[in-house]
Parts: sequence; C-alpha cells; structure tokens
Amino acid sequence: MRVASLCASALLSAAATHGAAAPLASRQVAEPIRGVNLGGLFVLEPWITPSLFEPWAAAPNSPVVDEWTYCAVLGRDECQSRLRAHWRSWVQESDVSALAALGINTLRIPIGYWALAPDRSEPYVQGQIPYLERVLDWAARRGMRVILDLHGAPGSQNGFDNSGRRGDIGWTKRGGDIPRTLSALRALARIAARHPAVVAVEALNEPANWGVPKAAIAQFYTQAYDIIKSAAPATTVVFHDAFLPDSEWANLVPQNLTDSILDTHIYHVFDEGTLGLSAPAHAAKACADGRSIRRFNARTRTICGEFSLATTDCARWLNGFQRGARWDGTFQRTRPVLPGATCAGQEDMGTWSAVKRAEVRQFAMAQLQAYEAGSGWIFWNFKTESADSWNYIKLAQNGIIPSPPVGSAFGMCLA
Repeated sequence: MRVASLCASALLSAAATHGAAAPLASRQVAEPIRGVNLGGLFVLEPWITPSLFEPWAAAPNSPVVDEWTYCAVLGRDECQSRLRAHWRSWVQESDVSALAALGINTLRIPIGYWALAPDRSEPYVQGQIPYLERVLDWAARRGMRVILDLHGAPGSQNGFDNSGRRGDIGWTKRGGDIPRTLSALRALARIAARHPAVVAVEALNEPANWGVPKAAIAQFYTQAYDIIKSAAPATTVVFHDAFLPDSEWANLVPQNLTDSILDTHIYHVFDEGTLGLSAPAHAAKACADGRSIRRFNARTRTICGEFSLATTDCARWLNGFQRGARWDGTFQRTRPVLPGATCAGQEDMGTWSAVKRAEVRQFAMAQLQAYEAGSGWIFWNFKTESADSWNYIKLAQNGIIPSPPVGSAFGMCLA
C-alpha cells in the first residue's frame, strides 16, 4: 500500500496527449486511468480490516502483526478457513458495480507471491486464484480494466505488513528470492494472458531502495519485463518507483522497455513535515507532484497508483498493528505534530464539520487533477472497515469525491 502504482493500456490516449511513446501491443481503453485498489483482499493489512486482528488487540507484544504471523499462530487449517471466508466476502460484486457507477474504469488488485509460487515450509495458505478470477469476471462484465499487482515478495521487499511480513527487508538476500519472484510473476502473467479484463501486471509493489540496492531493483525490473511479456505479450508492465525521487526515475526504468508504466505512490501522512501542512498547502503539494508526473509522463507513461484523502495518520493501526499515530504523538514521537492534535473523529466522516468536508473535497479535486496530468490515478482503497479518508466508495457516495471523478475538469491546479 504505502505509495502508488498504475494502470496499463488505459493510458494510451492520455499518453498520446502528453507526448509519450505509444506501447507496442497493449489492450486499449480510451479513458485516462481512474482507478481504485482492492487492498486488503489477498494481502492482509490490519488497518484495512481490523476485525480480523481484533482478537490480539489487547495482547502485549502481540505475536500476530501481519499475514505471515496470522497464519503461523492460527495454524494452517484455521487460517485457511478464516481467509476463505474473507476472500469470499471482502470484495462483493455489488462493490464492483458501485465503483463502475461512480466512474471508476480500472481496478488494481494486490496479491502476494505465496498465492502464485507457494512453499509449504511457510505458514501462508493458498486458494486465492478462484476468488481472483471471480473479481476479473465481474470487472469484465462492466468493461473495467484490471492491473494485477505483485504486492509481496519472498523475504519482504520493504519490511511493511503490506508485503505479507513486517520487519526486516530480506528480499534478494537469499539466492532463490529473485527466481521465485519471477516464477510468481510468470504465473500472474499467465492469468493476465487468458483474461481479457487484465491490461497490466505490476512487477513488484514498493521495493524499498533503502533496503535493496537500486541497481538490483533496476536489474530485476528488466528481468520481470521479459518474463511478463514472454507469457503475456499484450500486457503492459508496471514498475513502482522504489520511493526514489523523480530525478532518479529514468535510471530505474530503461527507456527501451517501451510498453511500461511508472507507478508512484503519494501519501501525505507518513512524514512529519507533510503532516503539519495546512489544508491549502496539502492541495498545493498535490499540484506540485502532478507537475513532476507530467514531466516524466512525456518519457514513460506515469501514474499515481496509490493515494488517499488522509491528512493525518490516525487510521487505527495504519503504521502497523498495535502502533499509534505521529499525529497525536503516540508513534515515533513524544508529542503531537501540532499542539493539541488529537485523533478523535479524524477517520469518522460523521463527525466532520462542513469546513472539514469542504477541505477534504478540495484535496480530492486537486489530487485527481494533478495525477491526470500524467496517465491517471488509482485510489487506495476501494473501502475500509473504519478509516473513512481511505474509503473511496463511502467518500464518493457522500459527495466528498466528485462523481464522475474527471480530474481535468476541476481547475484546482494552475498549469
């Protein structure tokens, strides 16, 4: 989850508008990418579905913090039973219908390597693919496009719980990690090749440049491109920016990988400087980010594959299970970001004042317009159990996100 992704062939007309080279053999869709992530489905994140982790909420130093430990503690049979029920219920056809009605044309679906290249020595369980194919069918019936996103790699590519395993960054440190990741991508590409809704495969979500050498990430991307295009020639390949600044994007994605998209994730809640911004400053920052995206989009199609409307990190367990928030001084701080800052009501839309609602709506419009300066955007997340700033369906149905979400019509960012 932590910072963005992309959309595939949906970019073609938008890319042409901004001067980017057309891809070689993509399935095409006319609109710029206007998408949402189906996060929390095949890779557990405690903050998205806290009910799954509630049994350990009061346990000191809980042994359960992510999907790896969830299954390790429950045991294979119980974990299988609980996750099958979750896969069956978390994304419903009614959700896909609601998103289509709200103007969403693309779904990004995160999935872990363990669903595609399993190892019985690990605690993870399998059985995800029939549920994935069910969602692909629902999307196809509504003319929606899908990006399949490899969200977790062996050993963890970033140490976040959204990789499947929180803690150390172990990916690439064992000899089998890259081959196994490529095996998972080959399996994902084969699904893409046989299903008409899939337009792109993302090579890997959020590899952390501070834990994996940049050269190793760039080399892996070239290998991933070859593997994906070999198995699914008409499928676009998406590359996350590895949290690198735009000045380094060109070194990460070679220009000869012509049918590719760069995915950057932009959040306003994971560093204290951005957390302290005023509402107008949050909107201004979004517009500035859009200018960077527009510049690189002329070289390689570029999307913002993850963002939200949160301006605090107050969503329960957003920073990790049993961890607090920077905003109110309960995580990595001894005092709030701003004097008197509290998390009370921050993620409950029902308590938002008219002023707060207007500020959040303006932030939404600024981001949608900014990211459409590139090839499009994908919101995180389609829904949540309790974090309203991250719940696209609820935000749109309550008028916070305009419907249809045509960013180019909003006039929030100056040229």
